[in-house]
Amino acid sequence: MEGIRPGDGPRQRETNPALADVAELSEGAAQLMERALGVSWYEDEGNSVDVAVLALCRLRRAGAGGGGSAEAGDAVVRDVLAQADLETVSWIASRTISYMDEHGFPESSSA
Repeated sequence: MEGIRPGDGPRQRETNPALADVAELSEGAAQLMERALGVSWYEDEGNSVDVAVLALCRLRRAGAGGGGSAEAGDAVVRDVLAQADLETVSWIASRTISYMDEHGFPESSSA
């Protein structure tokens, strides 16, 4: 047909690269959390707990970017945590709270 050029048809929606990251990061974070079970973060910087929590933070950022809101990132992290066993989630939560406590986070808010 005259006057029609390639690319003139219906535009394909661009895929948000953050959504591709969410799938990859979700799987990786779950595996890293399992490896962190029972590991203390006190002795070595960059230990399994640090790596697992960092993976969850990266997942949250990708989820927020993919979903267009911070809440979307939170939801993606909750999904990964919900799929992990309770002992692993408890361990990661206790290590995270310990870290925040020892780095002064509670003192910076009015609780």
